[in-house]
Amino acid sequence: MNDEAQLIERSLKGDSQAFGELVYRYQDRLYSAVVHIIRCRTEAEDVVQEAFVQAYVKLQTFKFNSQFYTWLYRIAVNVSISHRRRKKVELSVEQNRDATGDEPLDAFTSPSEPLEQAERKQKLERALALLTEEHRTIIVLRHLEEFSYEEIAGILAISVGTVRSRLHRARAQLLTHLRKLMPDEAFEFEP
Repeated sequence: MNDEAQLIERSLKGDSQAFGELVYRYQDRLYSAVVHIIRCRTEAEDVVQEAFVQAYVKLQTFKFNSQFYTWLYRIAVNVSISHRRRKKVELSVEQNRDATGDEPLDAFTSPSEPLEQAERKQKLERALALLTEEHRTIIVLRHLEEFSYEEIAGILAISVGTVRSRLHRARAQLLTHLRKLMPDEAFEFEP
């Protein structure tokens, strides 16, 4: 039995420190993923907190036939979707940038590179914001979280074939938006 499984077993027996260790292990990664789905840091904090509460309450339903993070991520996606349905307010691109903040830029070689990177990032965020929630979620799962098709199917409770078709449509939609926003750039997705 691995360390994670032992923490889950201890949590099921009422050891709150063991569940706290699971939270500590996954809170940053889960938060980062939820920010991309929700597009608001404050709301993402609420969603992640609610996801951990639901995970604790439903922990006895975890069957050890998937990774714990995959199971937890599925809960977070469902909480995110419920949260978005309740809220039903679309943020403008500027509000989105203010809400999610800017990530630090990589080291650069020319004085214009940081500005160019910031502009590309802003345009990518704008293109992602134009996607439907379903398409944005599948892009985040595959390209930002790097889940396999099988893992995505498990998280979203859909077939692998549906994952492939949704991902294909989402990529096409994203490429259309990116080409309009950045006509001089070349884009391609890895499967």
